[in-house]
Amino acid sequence: MKVEEYVIAALIVVIAVIVGQLISGRIRVPGSVVLVMLGMLLGVIPWMHSLSVSPEIILLVFLPPLIYNAAFFSSPKDMRDLMRPIIVMSVGVTLTTALGLASVIHLLLPDAGWPAAIALGAAIAPTDAVAASAILKRAGTPRRVLTILEGESLINDGVALTLFSLALTAMAHPLTPGDALLELGKVVVGGLAYGALIAVVVAWARVRMPDASLQLMTVLVTPFVAYIPAEMAGFSGVLAAVVAGFYLGTHGEGLLPPRVRSNGRTIWTALVNLLESILFVLLGLQLDAVMLAASERFGFVQLVLVALVVTATAMALRMTLMLFVVPIQRFVPKMPLGVSTFRERVAIGWSGMRGAISLAIALSLPTTLDGQAFPERGALIFIAGVVVMGTLVGQGTTLPWVLRRLGLTDEGTRHREYLRAEYEMGCAAVRKVDELFTEGDVDGRTADAMRERYSIRIGQVKSLLEAEEEKSELELHKAKKGLENRRAIHEQIIQSRRDALMDLYRSGTIDYDVFTRLNQDMDIRDGGSGQYGL
Repeated sequence: MKVEEYVIAALIVVIAVIVGQLISGRIRVPGSVVLVMLGMLLGVIPWMHSLSVSPEIILLVFLPPLIYNAAFFSSPKDMRDLMRPIIVMSVGVTLTTALGLASVIHLLLPDAGWPAAIALGAAIAPTDAVAASAILKRAGTPRRVLTILEGESLINDGVALTLFSLALTAMAHPLTPGDALLELGKVVVGGLAYGALIAVVVAWARVRMPDASLQLMTVLVTPFVAYIPAEMAGFSGVLAAVVAGFYLGTHGEGLLPPRVRSNGRTIWTALVNLLESILFVLLGLQLDAVMLAASERFGFVQLVLVALVVTATAMALRMTLMLFVVPIQRFVPKMPLGVSTFRERVAIGWSGMRGAISLAIALSLPTTLDGQAFPERGALIFIAGVVVMGTLVGQGTTLPWVLRRLGLTDEGTRHREYLRAEYEMGCAAVRKVDELFTEGDVDGRTADAMRERYSIRIGQVKSLLEAEEEKSELELHKAKKGLENRRAIHEQIIQSRRDALMDLYRSGTIDYDVFTRLNQDMDIRDGGSGQYGL
């Protein structure tokens, strides 16, 4: 393909992502399904059909930000309290699942060999908590269930990719158990140490960067600086990215000014969503070629049956481990179970959807091994794609029903936590105003204006909280209506200020630099309300 065709193909893929997201929101079908179907439709175009993305690009471009993002936005306090069950889930359950799936794959496709079976098992073993977390948060599921799922998803990527790398090495050069252990030690220790080093250096550098644009550039480049050099040195880039993301998310974000934090979150949300969506479109684009190559190797019917059996095994194995094996922890001294009830274990077991990380690992399978063709690649990618789609559709669409049947839903829980936190923050602000007034740092008029600003909001939040706790539908409706009216008036006032600013700019009273600076100040102060988002 020519360079122009690659650029056009990339634009078409991005447009397909946007269209797919819009369609999935309207027809209430999982976005991954729509994106794969759009990818298959794009594959009809001859020059799009020949579009190929090298496995190295998948590993070096897609994986670093996806893994770093999950670590950056994790909750360290909650994870620390439940670290033992998280370790059991992310290491024990992931390794058991990978090896169990590898055994099934090797039994059904013996010609693929053990290393290839283990590589595929490692690719589809880690769960993706993103889809499950969104459902669990809306349902108001107990926080510890969410924490265990998110903590497991954070660590199991590193475990799975380390096993995947060892399996690929064994495909090209057979390893003895001793060699494998030495390689594992180097990969893990090196990745952890390098990730910690990068985290400390980046945190130190951020404080000394006066320019917000430089800080944003640092935010964007950090995952790649953590991942790529670690991989080049023979360490685990995944573990390096996880350590860097975890440290900077918990210690380094406070070093950034509000504008950079706000812009950084927006950029990261869009970037991660785009990368995950592109992976599903790429799967659809490659599905035809993958199925053709795999069918020639194993036969189409056999391949479909194997994929379905592996999908069912992945679901059943996780549920079995959660219900019968994980509870053994209660008999181990100083090893609290964390997931204390049968209902919570069922919820975690059924939340084992596979996602973009599994897809990225599978698509990163090399086309050649030690200079020789890798004929099993197509079959492995096809099976991984079926497992990802099968779990997202089969488990993702039924998880809300399962949670309701288990009685683990309380949709008001998160909302009440939010209101309580906002109430306490408002009270703290009023106390600070009183303190500043007492010390003579602000005059009486300013203090009264600031108290009034916060007191109105505190009163509204308090009314909402009281109505929520008393379960008074009438009072709750009144409080919400009052809040909505105030919000609508506030937005009209903000828009009037923005209209005035735009009129000043259009009339030539102020130049573009002044307009941009004032507009950005309002974005920070007013949360981006208004329509002139220049």
